[in-house]
Amino acid sequence: MKRQLSDPASDGSDVSEDMEDDDEYAHYYYDNTDDLDIDKPKKSDDPEYFEYTILQVEDAERLLNEEIEALCSALKVPPSLAKMLLHIHDWQRELIIEKYQQDAEGLLVESNINSEKKALVNDKDTLTGSNPACPVCADNYPRDKFLGLTCGHSFCPNCWDMHFRVQIQQGVTMGIECMGQKCKVLVPESFLYSVLTDSKLRDKFSKLCFKDLIQGHPKLRFCPGPNCSVIIFAKEPRAKKVECSLCKSTYCFKCGIEYHAPTDCDVIKKWLTKCADDSETANYISAHTKDCPKCHVCIEKNGGCNHMQCSKCKFDFCWMCLGDWKSHGSEYYECSRYKENPNIANESVHVQAREALKKYLFYFERWENHAKSLQLEEQTLQKITSRIQAKVMENEGTWIDWQYLLNAAALLKKCRYTLQYTYPYAYYMDKGGRKQLFEYQQAQLEAEVENLSWKVERAEITDRGDLENQMDIAEKRRQTLLKDFLEV
Repeated sequence: MKRQLSDPASDGSDVSEDMEDDDEYAHYYYDNTDDLDIDKPKKSDDPEYFEYTILQVEDAERLLNEEIEALCSALKVPPSLAKMLLHIHDWQRELIIEKYQQDAEGLLVESNINSEKKALVNDKDTLTGSNPACPVCADNYPRDKFLGLTCGHSFCPNCWDMHFRVQIQQGVTMGIECMGQKCKVLVPESFLYSVLTDSKLRDKFSKLCFKDLIQGHPKLRFCPGPNCSVIIFAKEPRAKKVECSLCKSTYCFKCGIEYHAPTDCDVIKKWLTKCADDSETANYISAHTKDCPKCHVCIEKNGGCNHMQCSKCKFDFCWMCLGDWKSHGSEYYECSRYKENPNIANESVHVQAREALKKYLFYFERWENHAKSLQLEEQTLQKITSRIQAKVMENEGTWIDWQYLLNAAALLKKCRYTLQYTYPYAYYMDKGGRKQLFEYQQAQLEAEVENLSWKVERAEITDRGDLENQMDIAEKRRQTLLKDFLEV
C-alpha cells in the first residue's frame, strides 16, 4: 500500500523506484512494505490490494495546482479558467486539450464558461443614457461603473457583490452563474474576487471552492471520518478498501461509504436503501433469542458463532436455520442458499409479493446476523485478551505464545465482514451458473468462518496448529471468492 504524509519531495529515498520518470503522479507515492497489518492487503495476488496515498491539505492543494498550471501552459489560458474547465470536465486534461484544439470557442460555450480574456467588460450596448439604471436594483450609475460578462448582462458592483454573498452563503462556488434571467454563464473566480468586498466571505469561498474541487476530482476523496482532514489520492480510482492512518476509518474509495466487497457501489446503495425502507417489516428479526429445536428452551446468542450448543440438552444446531449442525458439513450451502419457487411466475400478484418479501427477509436475516456476530466477536476479542493476560500471569506461556489467538480473531472479523456483504450481492444476482458458483463459494466460506469462530472461542495453547490451519483455509476461501467476483 502506498502512503504519503508529508512533502513527497523532501526525501528521495521515499519515492518508489518502479515509477516512471515521466509519471505526473510518481512523486505522490512511496512504498510502505513494513506494514504487515492483517487488514491491509499486499500487492501479490490479493484481489483487495489497492494503491493509494494519504495526503494532507497542502499536498492536495499542490497536486491540484500542478494540474491547473499544466492546463494553463497547454492552452495559454488564465488559472481561473483552467480550473473551471478541469472541474466541469472531471479533470480530464487531455480531453480538454483535444477539444480546445478542435474548437476553442465551442469548448467554452459547451462548458458555459466565459473566457477571462473577455470576462470583465462594460456592456454599453444594453445600457442607455449617461447614468443608466441597474437592471436589478434600479439605481442609476455612470456607465463605466457597470460590470458584466460576455453574455451581455451588466449590473452594478453592489448587486454583483450581493449576488456573490448570497451564493457563497448557500454553499455555491464553482457553479455561480450570471444574474441575467436564464443565463447559464459561469462566473470566473477572478471576477468574483475583484468584486466581493467581505474578506471573511472571500476566505469562505476559497475553502468551499477547494472542497468542490476535491469532491469533483475522480482521483481524490475526503476521508469521511469525523473531523478528519485527510485526503486520499488514488492513481487508479476503484471500489477498494481505504484505511485512514489518522482516524482509522475504513471505507470504499469510489463511493465513500463502508467497504462492501464483493458487492459493488450501486448495488450496496440499493440494498441499504431497501433495508432502510423495509426496516419496520424486518424488526422481528432483531430478536437475540430463539428456542432450542430439540428441547425448546429459550437460548440467547452471546457470541459470533452460528454453531450453537444448547446448555440444557447439549444439542448442536445452526442458529440461522435451526437444523442439526451435523448436516452443516459439505452441505452447508443449503442453509445459505435461498430456494426460490420455480413456478412463481404463474402465481397471483399477492403470492408473488409474499415470495418477494420472503426472499428479502431471507437475505436480510443473514446480512443482519453477520453484522451482529461482528459486534459479538468484539466482545470475544476482549475475552481473549483477558484470557491471555491471565495465562501469562500464571506462567502458562508468554504473550507472544498466545499472539496467534489475536491473529485468529482479527482474521475471523475480516472473513465475517466479507461474508456479510456477500448477501446483498447474492440478493441482486440473476439466476444462472454464475450465481450457483457464487452461492457455492459463499457456502464454503460460511462453513469455514463458523468453524474458525467455534475454535477461536474455545482455543487453548495446545490448539495452535489446528487453529492456524483453520485460519489458512478460511482466508483462502475468502480470497477465492473475491478473486472470482470482486469487480476490479
